[in-house]
Amino acid sequence: MKVKIICGQMEVTPGRPDVNYNKILQAMDEARAQGAHILLLPEMCLPGYLIGDLWEQQTFLDDCEYYAQQIVSASQDLCVMFGSVAVEPGKLNEDGRVRKYNAAFACQNGKLLGGYQGRNFIIKNSLPNYREFDDCRHFYSLHKLCAEEHASVETALQPLELTIAGETVRIGLMLCEDGWTENYHLNVPQTLAQNGAQILCNLSCSPYTLGKNKKRNRLFSAQAKEAGIPLIYCNNVGIQNNGKNIFTYDGCTSAYNGDGTLVTSAEMYADTLLPLTWDTDASTIIPTCPPATLPQEPRSVYMALKYGTSKFLQQCGIKKMTVGLSGGIDSAVTAAMYADILGAENLLLVNLPSQYNSDTTRNLAYRLAQALGANYAVLPITDSYQMTVAQLETTPITCLGTGAAFHLELNGLVKENIQARDRGARLIASASAAFGGAFSCNSNKAELAVGYATFYGDIAGALAMIGDLWKHQVYALGHYLNDTVFQREVIPEEIFTIRPSAELSDTQTVGKGGDPLIYTYHDYLLRAFIENWHKTTPADILRWYKAGTLADELGCSQAALEEACPTAQALITDLERWWKLFAGFAVAKRIQAPPVLSLTKRAFGYDHREAQLTPYFSREYYQLKEELLK
Repeated sequence: MKVKIICGQMEVTPGRPDVNYNKILQAMDEARAQGAHILLLPEMCLPGYLIGDLWEQQTFLDDCEYYAQQIVSASQDLCVMFGSVAVEPGKLNEDGRVRKYNAAFACQNGKLLGGYQGRNFIIKNSLPNYREFDDCRHFYSLHKLCAEEHASVETALQPLELTIAGETVRIGLMLCEDGWTENYHLNVPQTLAQNGAQILCNLSCSPYTLGKNKKRNRLFSAQAKEAGIPLIYCNNVGIQNNGKNIFTYDGCTSAYNGDGTLVTSAEMYADTLLPLTWDTDASTIIPTCPPATLPQEPRSVYMALKYGTSKFLQQCGIKKMTVGLSGGIDSAVTAAMYADILGAENLLLVNLPSQYNSDTTRNLAYRLAQALGANYAVLPITDSYQMTVAQLETTPITCLGTGAAFHLELNGLVKENIQARDRGARLIASASAAFGGAFSCNSNKAELAVGYATFYGDIAGALAMIGDLWKHQVYALGHYLNDTVFQREVIPEEIFTIRPSAELSDTQTVGKGGDPLIYTYHDYLLRAFIENWHKTTPADILRWYKAGTLADELGCSQAALEEACPTAQALITDLERWWKLFAGFAVAKRIQAPPVLSLTKRAFGYDHREAQLTPYFSREYYQLKEELLK
């Protein structure tokens, strides 16, 4: 028998079951028009997934239940499988919250199909509780329910039986994490196959990260091959956030045959339907289109940033953006991206020179703005900066307890930060309010990692668009914007070659002082602290250095390591400097930083959870330090 299946790679609007319900009805109508027998829709496609404690509002849950019932009623001549929340009346979790499940519903001809122990829904077994996921806060898992009812999870995981054209087929229906089997003691896909499933269908709400699709293809290909039956992965598109991180959902819905071959997939970020045919007799998927080509960096970075930022701005109602333009690569790339997203006419670029800014960077800022055709202004800060310094230094401070008086003395760092705050909190924020829309945070991930930014200055803004990109990725994106997106030199070549500098003092000017980070090394050192699943510590760095493998472990070149740290003493001094900042005061800055558009394996925000603590060095670190310095 030939079963026509359509995967609805729909854009999900989190927290809006009414909007998603209408999209689901449209997908059902289109599926019927194409003669489909089955319509697969993503996990949590009705309520959305990352919606915080909206999960605890009973009226919201009531609406989700209402719209789910409406979908069931509308399922004439079509089997629809979709993800939503299921509430079990009369039951509470251990913390007293209403019992909820992350569930998959299957319906056909106005009736619900299947389920566990009289429940008309499939319950997610493996609840992710890492990175941005916090499922155990909201949902009850199948294995906890089985333990509560003294039942076997293996027995509970049964294929869904449905009738198509008079024949019964058995579908192994599961939800997202149940397919990511590497670290779970129970393999849900293989259990479903052993219990008689003829095909595996994974309904997912899986956010995008760089390189994730390769891992997903490896994993699902291996699952299909081990089970010896086809596997379909149906994911959504759109954006969702947890308050501090904005995640893009790239779709990449795909299907695999029982030999592990990827036979078809949908385009990234496309709100679309992917049709295919399941030949039940041959146990194969017959595709209607070949697998879509996955883009490589920097194109994948550009696509994710443009898609995620565009959707975020639309969600917030932001139609204009103000960007502080320094003449450096971070603000240049940010400005070029916003021009590409919003149009140059909706972009205000502001250069804010002080007495320390060179003609070089002022000219580069102007050339970039001119190339983009954006709105441009020069707002010098020297007078306001000097007035602030004079006011603080000449105003007497009186101790009302003793009557003693004194004056504040401003050191170099305080004066530098006054300039940064004057630019951000006073001028850029005010110009943005007058121009309309919002203003941008231009910080990259390395700067956020060590707190190389000023409170209420350059770490302020509506969104840190490049806040999950390391400096070398920012440079690569800049070249891509010139070469491919604009196809001309929008970002002047000198911005790529000039040594970065904050230009906040006599010792911090172009050609003198400069950025303290050597990105060819520090990008990779800091990345190891954050993105490695088993977090790298200073002790790991010294152990690898002692073994002569540090560059390989970090992924940087040996030349970059030797340039940054030519001796063991230099390495240890450098390491302690940045670790104390990374694990120290930089945490406070990150907590107050704008939301980050997440792209990597671990972004700052709720994706990288941290507390304000004293930086810690382990016993092994001090032992290795002593050995290396002998």
